[in-house]
Amino acid sequence: MMKFVFALCLALAVADATNVQRCVHHAGDLPQSTRIEGCTNPPCVLQQQRNAVIHMTFRAPRNMQSMRTLATAYLGAVPVPYDLGNNANTCNFLTNTRCPVSSGTSVNYTLRMYIETWFPVGTSATIEFRIVDDRNQPGVCVRVPIRISRSGKFIEGENELPRGIEAQ
Repeated sequence: MMKFVFALCLALAVADATNVQRCVHHAGDLPQSTRIEGCTNPPCVLQQQRNAVIHMTFRAPRNMQSMRTLATAYLGAVPVPYDLGNNANTCNFLTNTRCPVSSGTSVNYTLRMYIETWFPVGTSATIEFRIVDDRNQPGVCVRVPIRISRSGKFIEGENELPRGIEAQ
């Protein structure tokens, strides 16, 4: 019975995952799972003036005293670093453990990234999110295509536009 319950939970977690890619410009393994709220198949539609919410589960590749999350948007070949502000302190947003993290520990992490208005509506880009340790050594890294949409009356964290509405 326990095997069935475990298999069911695993299947539900995988079904809800977002299809992300391995990073091209930065080092780091893919997390065990990544879920961007409201998005299973990229490009993920992110609304201006809303939080994009990204959940990751990964195994710590080594002992890590502290961690930072960095984001870089690529507009074509042009890299644009995205300042995550206080949200860059990964250790503050771990949901099942805390820093320091021992090698091999399963880590659940949630990032909230506010989508600024300086990203014009209709912009398509690819973002690489990476977690590095206190020595700037790579932990994990994911790459995901996104498209910016106008903020509307949507539920926070919901990134898909209603049917029939196009991003401007």
